[in-house]
Amino acid sequence: MNPRYSRGIAAAPTPARTQGRLRHAVRQLVRFGWQQALSCVFPVVIFASLALTQAFPFPWLPRYDWLLLICLAMQLWMLRSGLETRDELKVITVFHLIGLALELFKVRMGSWSYPEEAWTKIGGVPLYSGFMYASVASYLCQAWRRMKVELVGWPPLWVVTPLAAAIYLNFFTHHYWIDIRWWLSALVLIVFWRTWVTYEVGPRRYRMPLALSFVLIGFFIWIAENVATYFRAWEYPNQSDVWRFVHVGKVSSWLLLVIVSFLIVAALKQVKGRR
Repeated sequence: MNPRYSRGIAAAPTPARTQGRLRHAVRQLVRFGWQQALSCVFPVVIFASLALTQAFPFPWLPRYDWLLLICLAMQLWMLRSGLETRDELKVITVFHLIGLALELFKVRMGSWSYPEEAWTKIGGVPLYSGFMYASVASYLCQAWRRMKVELVGWPPLWVVTPLAAAIYLNFFTHHYWIDIRWWLSALVLIVFWRTWVTYEVGPRRYRMPLALSFVLIGFFIWIAENVATYFRAWEYPNQSDVWRFVHVGKVSSWLLLVIVSFLIVAALKQVKGRR
């Protein structure tokens, strides 16, 4: 018998081996989903609160005020229970302030609005809105810690910092100047072309191009945005009469916001690691 042919027969996958690989893949997928679910505790609570306060009017206070109290209670519980560390709380607070500044500007420019009344409302923006941005940071911090995320080929800080600042500022400046989001997106691809994110699921480590992870997270946030506007967390001008799907072009906005969030978290993680 031709030895080369016999080796080919020996290497052929058997049904038992194929089934074993399939079971392992399913177990890994379940583990990955469970870790993601645990990392999304804060966003899930926000969405559940939006649905509950929309379906069942709460007494004594306006709906937006109740949402703020729920978010504050959730944040305190996560800290006291150990689900979030004090360092993660600092990062989340930074995102709350960044998001609130963006909300104040966008509402003033008419990009979207919060039509309901509230005591905790400044410049037409309820204070709970900052927690929606903070929940993105919470997810990143939780997933980073749970899945032991590491970055390979991360560019230097002097490149990352101006890029993150330019992306954030473009959310403001495009109202008065040209919108350079696509140029910034192209620049992100160039800067992070050789950057990979590695993460742990069970006993194995996997890797993914960092740019692809940006796209995936941005897409799922766009889906979450549709759910949030359905429950009237806020509304766009074309949703004032009846709810409509958020334009798919908003994916690019969330993609850039995710990039800013990730760059800030990654930079703080690296600074802390050096210390």
